[in-house]
Formats: sequence, structure tokens, C-alpha cells
Amino acid sequence: MGQHCRKFRPVAMTRRDMLGQAGMGFGASALTALMNDRVFAGVDSTGRDRSTSLDPLQPRKPHFQPRAKNVIFLYMDGGVSHVDSFDPKAALEKYNGRSPHELMDVQPTQFDNVGKVLKSPWGFRPYGHCGTQVSDLFPNVATCVDDLAVIRSMTSKFSEHTNANYFLHTGSGLQGRPSMGAWTVYGLGSTCQNLPGFVVINGGLTPPGGLDNFNSGFLPASFQGSVFNPKDPAVSNIKASTGTDKQRSKLNLMAELDGASRQRTGRHDKLESAIKNYELAFKMQTAVPELMDLGKETEATKKMYGFDHSFDKTRIFAQECLLARRLVERGVRFVELTCPNCGNDRWDAHNNLKKNHENNARAVDQPIAGLLKDLKKRGLLDETLVVWAGEFGRTPFAQGSNGRDHHPYAYSIWMAGGGIQGGITYGETDEFGFHVIDGRMEMHDLHATMLHALGLDHTKSTFRFSGRDMRLTDVHGHVVHALFA
Repeated sequence: MGQHCRKFRPVAMTRRDMLGQAGMGFGASALTALMNDRVFAGVDSTGRDRSTSLDPLQPRKPHFQPRAKNVIFLYMDGGVSHVDSFDPKAALEKYNGRSPHELMDVQPTQFDNVGKVLKSPWGFRPYGHCGTQVSDLFPNVATCVDDLAVIRSMTSKFSEHTNANYFLHTGSGLQGRPSMGAWTVYGLGSTCQNLPGFVVINGGLTPPGGLDNFNSGFLPASFQGSVFNPKDPAVSNIKASTGTDKQRSKLNLMAELDGASRQRTGRHDKLESAIKNYELAFKMQTAVPELMDLGKETEATKKMYGFDHSFDKTRIFAQECLLARRLVERGVRFVELTCPNCGNDRWDAHNNLKKNHENNARAVDQPIAGLLKDLKKRGLLDETLVVWAGEFGRTPFAQGSNGRDHHPYAYSIWMAGGGIQGGITYGETDEFGFHVIDGRMEMHDLHATMLHALGLDHTKSTFRFSGRDMRLTDVHGHVVHALFA
């Protein structure tokens, strides 16, 4: 037999291999520059640049001294009416039943079913040392008003749920951008290494826009939100099907096989994320059951949250809020809570405003107050930024006879903890609550302010994608420094 010429490659050459060997490697240099996707949020806790760190959840240094370490985002899906919650308007009482066209410039609404001016079915009264007025819808949250910065000048660019939800969560009204939770964990990592850095506690409602509200978009997949249930089991299939030793052997074999693939093809986000997710899932088998074990929580604590409430939806949200506190105690960076299903299509009160908002407020009011008081009692409120917000507000006039339509031009949210100055109101709307007349706050301003509380400069927290440096605030956003103590 003749000798083989040996002029062949035993392994197929990838495009990356070709670029690495062609033209003395100049192609590889260009590819490296193009693929240098990194956050400019400093280094990890060991002093290494983030782009060289193999662990995506490794804690990283912020740009400057942070006020907050963690975020709890209380997402009020559907749009709470600001004029029925945190922005009282005497003019609605005065002109109740009048045509709004006689009184204000009525811009087109989502369904353009404009009824009469509708006064709030609930009274308002001052609370706390600050005297901020809060609706009777929230008697429990009102007792915490000295810790709240109530923002009455929030705005959105979208009046439809899906686009507005994407805008609230990702800074873009279009699908596919990273959620603010993903941006936060990408920039700072997480001090908890056996639970995801971004956790979404599912109260029972998937918001319009679906799970893409919590996605990582073009960021590495390790930073997307992990959905937990508020009851045990919090995560499906979390219990081990085999012994620890056998699982460890499987993981080691998978790591070896993935490592061989990495040597042939180079690093790929999907492969790297899969490796890390396998390891994290292994750790979660112990961490999640311990998280869900409330045996060490006192009955007084559970009662404060509303575990014994007669309304089952309150009990669901109470479990969510207590889990949120337990997650940030363990170092989880970003926790988002969604509302339970009260049978009234979220806060989306196109008709029967009174029943809709009373049921939804009944579900969340006591648990939220319990969360704020518990965080404060444990010394966690100072380092935990709590944000309460929906995607837009509701009209000051009726839709039909007894509902309110979507209203992106002005609405109310609040923030607490994490360096936020309590007992203040920020911004102002006109006498009807239709337009912002002072302190207008854009969605990008909210995101910039949240990142600022965490020690991140929103203009520097960027990721190279599609030929430019992307960021949560796009090319917009200003930090609202007046909200900080």
C-alpha cells in the first residue's frame, strides 16, 4: 500500500479557525474587535475585567459608590389609575359628569370611548409626618408613606399594553431588547452564586408581551429572568432524580464534552450559558428548597404580610413579597413580582373601575406594606431599592360609564429604600391629572435613576451589538437626583 499524502484536516475548519490562520491572523483580530461585547461597568470582585471572567454571575464593582445593592420591582400589570391612588384631583369631584371636551384638550385614547368626567370612588387623606395624600385603596401602604417618594409625573410613549410593557421593562417598545433586570445583573453580577441573579416571581398572570418582558435579549442568556412560583415547588423538576455523586459525574462529563467543543469552535454564548446553567441548576437543588422553607419565619411576620388574609389572592401576593425579602437577603440582585389573577383582567379597568381596583388593591396592599416594614426592621431597606409601577395610568374621564381607558401622558409610581428620600412627592399634573405640568419623568429617566442607585452610570453600561454600543436607556435618560436623600 502506498503512503497517504496526509494533506487533509482531521477536523472540519470553522470560519473562526479560517480567520485565525488566514492573513497572519488579521482576520481574527478584526473578528475579536467586532465581538468584543462587554459592559463598561468595571471589573469583577477579583479585579479581573468582566470580559475575561468565566462566571457571568461573579460580583463586579460598580462605577461609583452605590446606594442600593438589590432591586425589588413590584409590577402592577395593567395600569393603575393615578387619580384613584396617589394623585388626588378635586377638579374631578367638581366637574363630575361633565363632558371632558368642554374642560380640556382630550387627546385620542386607546379605545376612543370617551365618557364623562369621573370622580374617584375613593377618598384621599394625608398620612405620615410628610402628609402625602393617599387613596383609601391603599390604607396599609399609606402607613409607609414616610418611606416613599411618590412620583406623580411619570409618562410613557405607548398606550397599548404589549408595547408599553416592553417599554417599561426594556426601554424599547419593540420586542427583543434586554430587560432592566438582565441589564442590572450583567453590569453588577450577583452576590448569590446558588440562585439566579434575576428572579421573576409569578403571581399567576403572564403580562401582554409574554416572557420577553424578562428576557436577556442580545445580552448573554445567563442574565435572563428565571421564573419562580410563589409556592413549593418554586421551580419545576428541582428535586434530584439521582444521587449527588451520579449527578456530579454527569456534570463533569458534560463539562468535558463542552470543553472539547469550545476548543474546536471557540467560545459561544449559548454554549457558555448552557454550561453555567447546568452548574447553577445543580446548586439550586439545595438552595431553592431552603428558600421555600418558611419554618423559621415567625407567625407574626407571616401575619404582617397577610398569610392569614381571607382573600386568597392576598395570600398569594403575601408569599411573593416574603420570598422577595428572602431572595434579596441571599444576595439575589433583581427580583420582580407580578400580580395575582383577581378575575378582573389585571388593573386594566375599562369598565367597573371600582370592583377592579378594589380587588387588585386588596390583593397587594397589605403584602407590600408588610414587605416595606419587614425590610426596614431588618436593616435591608437602606440597601434595597423598591419600585412600584405599571406600564401607564388611566384617564380622568370615564370609558363608557364606569371604567377608565389607558393613559400614557401622566401617571404615578413610587420608589422606596436604596437611598431614595422618603416622604416626598415629585412632579405635578394639571388639575385633572391629564398632563404633566412639572417634573416630567420619562421611562429612560426612571431606568437611569434605578441604575444610578445601584452605582451604575447608565451612559457607560453598554453592550456592543449590531454595530453600536447599546444601553438600557438607548441615547436618552437623565438621573432624577431630587429623589435621593
